[in-house]
Parts: sequence; C-alpha cells; structure tokens
Amino acid sequence: MDAVELARRLQEEATCSICLDFFTDPVMTTCGHNFCRACIQMSWEKAKGKKGKKKQKGSFPCPECREMSPQRNLRPNRLLIKVAEMARQHPGLQKRDLCRVHQEPLKLFCQDDQTPICVVCREAQEHRLHEVLPVDEAARKYKLKLEEDIGFLREEMIKTEDLQVKEEQTLNEWQDRVKERRERILEEFQKVVLFLVEEERRLLQVLKKEEEEMAVRLQDSRAILDQQSRSLDLLLLQLEEKSQQEPLQMLQDVKDTLIRKDSLSLQYPEVALPTGLRTVCKVPGQIEVLKSFQEDVMPDPSSAYPYLLLYESRQRRYLSPPPEGSAPLNKDRFLAYPCAVGQKSFSSGRHYWEVGMNLTGDALWALGVCRDNVSRKDRVPKSPENGFWVVQLSKGKKHLSLLPDSMPVTLTEPPSHVGVFLDFQAGEVSFYSVNDGSHLHSYSQTSFPGPLLPFFCLGVPKSGQMVISTVTMWVKG
Repeated sequence: MDAVELARRLQEEATCSICLDFFTDPVMTTCGHNFCRACIQMSWEKAKGKKGKKKQKGSFPCPECREMSPQRNLRPNRLLIKVAEMARQHPGLQKRDLCRVHQEPLKLFCQDDQTPICVVCREAQEHRLHEVLPVDEAARKYKLKLEEDIGFLREEMIKTEDLQVKEEQTLNEWQDRVKERRERILEEFQKVVLFLVEEERRLLQVLKKEEEEMAVRLQDSRAILDQQSRSLDLLLLQLEEKSQQEPLQMLQDVKDTLIRKDSLSLQYPEVALPTGLRTVCKVPGQIEVLKSFQEDVMPDPSSAYPYLLLYESRQRRYLSPPPEGSAPLNKDRFLAYPCAVGQKSFSSGRHYWEVGMNLTGDALWALGVCRDNVSRKDRVPKSPENGFWVVQLSKGKKHLSLLPDSMPVTLTEPPSHVGVFLDFQAGEVSFYSVNDGSHLHSYSQTSFPGPLLPFFCLGVPKSGQMVISTVTMWVKG
C-alpha cells in the first residue's frame, strides 16, 4: 500500500459519515459504528418527529445499518479521537488539498475551468471533454508564466520608480521657478511702490510750490490793497473834515483839495485770480490697472433722444433713426435732453469703460452714471441729488463742470477719451483723462440708491460726436 492510499484510508477512518468531516468528540453505537456525538444526537432528534412503526423507548436506528441502538449505550471512542487528530495534522489530508465533493486528493488541474480537480471529477460529465494536466506539470507551466509576469512587473516597477524620481525633480524645479517668479513679482512691485511714493512726493511738492507761489502773489496783492485802503481811508477822513468846515473856510483851500483828488493815483495789482490748479493728479499705470475691469458698454437705442443718432460700425446701420410723422415715442426715451443710457445696469462690483469724443465748435457734453429711474421727460440739474453722477464740458469752455456750486476742473485741452470707473460697493465714481492718465474728478458717498446705468449726453447739433465702444452718437442737425 503506497503512502497516498494509506492517507486515503486514514482519511476514511477519521471521517464522520453524517457531516463528512473529521470526527469531533466521536462516539460508538452498540452496532459498532462511529459518529460525532453532535451528529448522532441530531440524527436521532430528527427521527423523533417522523411517523412510522412503533419504536422502542430510548432506542433509535443507526444511520449506517439501521439497527436499533439505545441512546444511553453511546460510548466515547478515545482511539478514534487520536486518529482524527492525526488526520487533521497530516499534510496530505489538509482540507484545501481534498475535493470538496468527493473528498479525494486534488491531483489534476482542469485547463478549461482553471481549477484543481480529483480523479473522480475527471471522469464526471463536467470535465470529461476538458484538457486536464497533472497538478505538478500544470504548476511548472504556470510557474514559468508567473515568473514572466513577475519579471514584467519588476520592470514596470523600475519604470514607475524612475518616473517618480523624474516627477519629483520636475516638481522641485517647478517650485523653484515659482519661488523665483514670486520673488521677482515682489521685487518689481516693490520698485513700483517706491516709484509711486517718489512720484507722490514729487506731485505734492509741485502742488505745495504752486500753493506757496500763489499765496505769495495773493499776499503781495493784499498788502498793496491794504496800503491803498489806508490811504483812501485817510483821504476820506480829510474830505469829511473839510466838508464840515464853515463855507468860507472850506472854499479857501478847495482848489488844493480838488487837485489832490485829481492827482490821486490808485494802483490795482494785476493778479490773475486762480480758477484752477496747474498740478494734476496722475498715477503712472493707473489706466492699465483700471482696464482690467473694462466692460463692453453699449448705449441702449430705446432710451435715446428722438433726434440722437446712433450708428453701429460693426453692423453698418443706424440703431435709432429719428421718428417720422406722429409715430408714438417709447416711454423710456429721453425727451428733455439729447441723452441715452447703457443697455446694462450695474448693482455690484467694479466696472470701467471709456468714451471717445470727436468735438467741434462750441461742444457741450456730459457723461457718467445715473439711476435707472431718473426723470427722462423733465429738465433737471444733473446732480447726485437728482440721480446723476456726471462730469460735463461747458459750452465753449475748456473745463469740466461738476456740481452747480463746485469749482470746475480746468483743462488745457478737452480730453479725446474719458475713462469712467464705477466701484459700486465703495460708493465711488471716478473720471480720468485716458490721454495722459490724469484724474479729473471723483464722487464718493456711503452707498448708491439702487442700480446705476452708464449715462451719455450731447449738446446742440454740430457739437461733435461721442463714441461708445463701436457705436458713434451725435445729434441730428
């Protein structure tokens, strides 16, 4: 008997016929058959509920031979306990090495199902037509494949590690570049800050010098006028005293008095009163910064004054031709002034747009922002109280008028392009000359009462044109 057969016999002797597993607490019946104690008790419990011929009290049939065996005669089989323990520890009888169906050693390998089988499974219908190899031969075959896969995976691991090293190097290089760029940005902006500080100091010094020069001129003028005022007061006092004298006494030296009056020379200093400052606020690069908030503002044709022409250069057509006959006018049109508003309103954020002016003759225009509910049919002053935050060029004058009682901004030349910057949250509207980047004026308040619209207004016919984005606007003459 070979070792395999011996192991198989040992397995049979150590296996319970009820649970088909190695014995656990084996007991022997009076007929000599062995079972697990729990298995035979369970078998007898089931037999109690079955109907049939009368059984002896306390006796039950043996599951192997059906001979009646008293339950109280079950005896522990200590020898079988040792045999079952030996079977459990035998390397050739491990549970994983036995067929679960036939309890036979797994000696074959089914190529089709890729699973180990026993010799009984080989003859079964399920595997009869399959390609089958001995376990050792199949193991050698698959071991070669596994070694190839292991080699391939090791190569891939090496490639992956190399890529990880390269990625780490790339990341470090990229971080170094970012660090260098960050330092460069900080350095460049620090230069700009220093330059702006110096420019601020220079402009303040120029403004201070202008203030001092004008103050000296005004003080000199005031001193001359004070001296002249004292002289006039003295002469007036003398004349008042002379007028109080007796008639004969007054007439005796009236000739000298009249001569002194005629020969009196009054000197009025020729000092040009300041109408505006020569020094302008101009921050280098500010227009470029504002352009990062630039909007494509377009005038709304439905809001335009009836005889305000709007020509769209891209579409090559008039957007708002003048009305003909008695056609009804849109209720949103401006009727009091040649004005229009933008198509888009703003109720948050920061926005910037530019307006070009091609002016002729005595130009008159206004631009800025207005509330969306301003009066469009009545003539009202364009002031914040009426919902307008605008600057305007007075007719025939080279300065911008602001509020009715405020000092106008004097300009050397009217700007050909005006930039409008709206900071809704901050409650500010600022105006800039795009030509030289100078600041013209700012309105500042706590908050704006509702949405705002870009506002555009031209004066009389032949006063010029206003260009908003791709739309040219002028008044029909």
